[in-house]
Amino acid sequence: MTEKSLEEEIKIQAQKSKKLARYMSSTQDLVENQIRKAMEKGEFDNLEGAGQPLRFDENPYEPPEVRMINKILKDNDFAPYWIELGKEIDRDWEKLQSDVEYFKRYTSIMLSSKREKMALNRYESKKAYFFSEKRRELEKISKKIINYNLHCPTYRLGRANLLVDDEMYKIIISLETLIEEMLNKD
Repeated sequence: MTEKSLEEEIKIQAQKSKKLARYMSSTQDLVENQIRKAMEKGEFDNLEGAGQPLRFDENPYEPPEVRMINKILKDNDFAPYWIELGKEIDRDWEKLQSDVEYFKRYTSIMLSSKREKMALNRYESKKAYFFSEKRRELEKISKKIINYNLHCPTYRLGRANLLVDDEMYKIIISLETLIEEMLNKD
């Protein structure tokens, strides 16, 4: 295909796109004008339920076979399994973050003054235990996220999988950076 014919083809496609865009905007304007005229005539004034809040009792995307089950659960303040699991994941993640911050404060206190070798050895063993516990917690959260994604009705509501090694690396680096800062203060 020559360069000139390619340019002509692009111009033709652009003209078609312009015509489609004009048609779509004129259709939208037409509908908006009809709605505006109907409002001016007062055709929407006496509609049933006017001024009342919208009711979303039924989810149109919910399969009919689980509608009754979900209604019973909702009426008794229960949520579907995947929603409860999502809340549990959020609580576990917040607890993990809180534990990390707590151990950082403990580390700051521990290293703020000179300690005996025995106390430092005990701290090192607590730190190793802390890291192993946090790895186990991250693995549990990761499994819960996978379970959540399997039960979630649409992939758009799913959560990103947790990379345990990456998260552990972040925890270790944040703590080791704090330790290095504390030791360099002296």
